[in-house]
Amino acid sequence: MEGAKWMNIRTDYNKGISYAELGKKYSMDWRTAKQYAHSEHKPSYRLTAPKPSKLDPYKPQIDLWLEEAPYSAVRVHEKLTALGADCRYTIVRNYVAGKKADLNTKATVRFETMPGLQAQVDWAHFEDHRVIVNGDEKKLYCFLFVLGYSRMRYVESVTDMTTSTLIRCHINAFRHCGGYPEEILYDNMKQVVVRRLLRQKDSTLNSQFEDFAGFYGFAPVLCRPYRGQTKGKVERTVRFVRDNLTVVCACLRKPLRQTQAGFLMVGIKYTSLEDLNRQALLWCDKVNSKPHGTTGEIPKERLVKEKLSPMRREYIIDKINLRKVEKDCLLSYQGNKYSVPLEYALKHVTIAALDNMLAIYSEGKQIAVHRITPQKNAMIVNANHYQKLMVKQRFDTENTLMNNLQTIDHPPQAIDLGVYDL
Repeated sequence: MEGAKWMNIRTDYNKGISYAELGKKYSMDWRTAKQYAHSEHKPSYRLTAPKPSKLDPYKPQIDLWLEEAPYSAVRVHEKLTALGADCRYTIVRNYVAGKKADLNTKATVRFETMPGLQAQVDWAHFEDHRVIVNGDEKKLYCFLFVLGYSRMRYVESVTDMTTSTLIRCHINAFRHCGGYPEEILYDNMKQVVVRRLLRQKDSTLNSQFEDFAGFYGFAPVLCRPYRGQTKGKVERTVRFVRDNLTVVCACLRKPLRQTQAGFLMVGIKYTSLEDLNRQALLWCDKVNSKPHGTTGEIPKERLVKEKLSPMRREYIIDKINLRKVEKDCLLSYQGNKYSVPLEYALKHVTIAALDNMLAIYSEGKQIAVHRITPQKNAMIVNANHYQKLMVKQRFDTENTLMNNLQTIDHPPQAIDLGVYDL
């Protein structure tokens, strides 16, 4: 009670106002008014501990259900009964009503992703757990991929979180789902974004990952910093995957211990990282074949409606490196210089060394091919790469680079197929 009201009641009582009149004036029972009128100190109340309820063990599960979808109290009671709970409907109804009121105060706009539009990716960190790879003990991490519309899930355990590993996991996820969406949402992981600013267009993406995204043509979308609503869906999905992956992957809760049969994680035996990922794929197949809690549909059946972009070509990770082109349109590889077209000066490109050829790519497009020279400190130049620049130059300007015929890598000559005619 407010101190001013208590003092006013005492003052009115000393003026001769009856208990009944005090109760009407201050909207309380006359017995309460009498207690306040004779109290020498401001009344204070102590909250008693809530009584235990049969619903207490099930409240965390109810909270998860209500975050997934606005289930009615009747539906929640049915789901609890299926779990073996012995709770009356009225108790469930009161708790659900209070929980929904709390959720509404912090509600955000919920939206459903259109088919084929978006996927969401995140890492799960299990640094306290180990796996043996090639005789060495490695930390375990988990790559998580979820399609926004169908809710198709893909998980893969790895021993590092490098950009190359992230790209390889993406490719495996694309194969698992039969393609890739228009955009993929990321939680500002360093393998995707090097420097994050408020606006994505002002941020600096990881050059290698940007080249990979450009190769397939999907758009990396970054969650807005300091704004939890932006990544709400991915965090709910990742939390669901983390919680349910404990059924298969031991790396989530307890440290692994070695046994004669191999390694044991929470009752799941596996002999290698490959065996662990095999069991994870079995888990993915299981959850992707059951109705999703939010959509009410089976992810594998909804996947048909996604109409993902197919993988018509393979992004080669092995023997691929990023290089920054210098202002003279040359890049370095194994101590030598190789040219690229003029418009790629000062840009990052990808190089792939296959046999004795060096292929150079930008956003998946091949922009140059050179023969790899066994020499050192050599310059391998295609004159056509400088054609635009040479046209702009004055004719009396000597280009010593072009005059050195030993440095020029001529483009292959067109073959006249007529010589093969009978």
